[in-house]
Amino acid sequence: MSTLFKLENASIGWERETIIRGLNLTIQAGEHWALVGPTGSGKSLLLSVLAEKRSILNGTFQAIPAKKDIELVASDFSFNRNIAATATFYQQRFNSYASEESPTVWEVLQEQVKPAGTVDAHSVELPPLAYDEDYLQQVATQLRVSHLLERHVTSLSNGETRRTLLTRSFLKKPKVLILDNPFVGLDVTSRASLHEILNHIAESGTTLLMVAPPKDIPAAITNVLVLPQGTSVTRENYVPTQDLTERKVIELPKPLTEHVDFSYAIHMRNISIRYGETQVLDHVNWAVKRGEKWALLGPNGSGKSTLLSLITGDNPQAYANDFDLFDRKRGTGESIWDIKKKIGFVSPELHLYFPRDQNVWKVIASGLFDTMGLFKVLKPDLVEYLEAYIAAFELQDLKEKKLSQLSTGQQRLVLLARALVKNPPLLILDEPCQGLDTDQMTRFRDTVDALSETSERTLVYVSHYTEEIPTCVTHTIRLNQGKVVEMV
Repeated sequence: MSTLFKLENASIGWERETIIRGLNLTIQAGEHWALVGPTGSGKSLLLSVLAEKRSILNGTFQAIPAKKDIELVASDFSFNRNIAATATFYQQRFNSYASEESPTVWEVLQEQVKPAGTVDAHSVELPPLAYDEDYLQQVATQLRVSHLLERHVTSLSNGETRRTLLTRSFLKKPKVLILDNPFVGLDVTSRASLHEILNHIAESGTTLLMVAPPKDIPAAITNVLVLPQGTSVTRENYVPTQDLTERKVIELPKPLTEHVDFSYAIHMRNISIRYGETQVLDHVNWAVKRGEKWALLGPNGSGKSTLLSLITGDNPQAYANDFDLFDRKRGTGESIWDIKKKIGFVSPELHLYFPRDQNVWKVIASGLFDTMGLFKVLKPDLVEYLEAYIAAFELQDLKEKKLSQLSTGQQRLVLLARALVKNPPLLILDEPCQGLDTDQMTRFRDTVDALSETSERTLVYVSHYTEEIPTCVTHTIRLNQGKVVEMV
């Protein structure tokens, strides 16, 4: 076997902080590697080094494949960040006109995307097709996106987006395909499908390097690197570590505001949403009483995110539908800020579009004002409360760091803290544990349980993993293809 990558006594990290020290690693052709370890252990940083996107701090690093033969599919699965598309803000996916203006999957794969703001499509001179059409169709079939080619990218579910971006990378025939948490946010069916696709890619001769939790390591993986220790083992000898330490539930300081009075947090009547020919929500009826704890379930593309966007005020079709929030009919004069101040919210999309140039302290503080960052000087009592709050989350050591300097899991934990900081009567957690390791997931789930013991707290929790759902949840609504298929 020939060597593809070699690190000797390598240190990896940020300019002022070393995350991985003294790493010795050799990756041979024919091997497929998974990187595992707790949040913040440097998994994504190491992938960026292997992809030649980042330099090591000390030691030596040698990459044999040419840079053009190494393809990195990052953990950020937004088309807005991966291609020069027309999507410019996360609300765009809930606007039918924006969906129609966004590029199709075929245009993305063939590099035929028109510049943002194009008025006359015929005035744009596009490059030649990137690939022979027969080859494109062949790869699209192998990676199960052939039926998506004419779809607009803003209409894709998480699983469909993931497969499309994998197809975009695989079309380039890379020698090495690097994947950062490819299973994040996928339902059971989509995860199984992605497992088969990745196994197929490995069989084709492309080397796979990926970050993945132990429960989602594909069968094709031959070796496992455990960080931060830097221990290398073969797949058959890898045994996931069990954290047997006592779970410590976060005890938050006394909130500054009391809960508002209402009977129903959410009361929806025959909610229907259509984008072009696609019926996203189909006559949904749902009533959530004050203090109830609900799990909102369903496969990728079932309409969950659209349903939540009506509640959080991010969907312009809210005014065409009949529903109440906190006993007040939506569209009767309340502002979007009146709604948001009563809701604590975290989602993959909020994480994706949140500005990363503010420090952790300001990010958490911004949750008091529902802004995407802190833009005012706080009074001493608020500063004191925030310091106690950040200490409760054990984020003191990170509070002066920018969000961009944190690992994906650390960023998600900060945004979870932001969602809770104003003591909202309604807490909406849309896949809040994406990017957290098992210990952090368990700790946060137990914390949500502790915070939800009171009848004052209303909860809507979305997850594709049943083990993440807090035990306080007593009601379930399940969607499929925009319809309610179960409500208990």
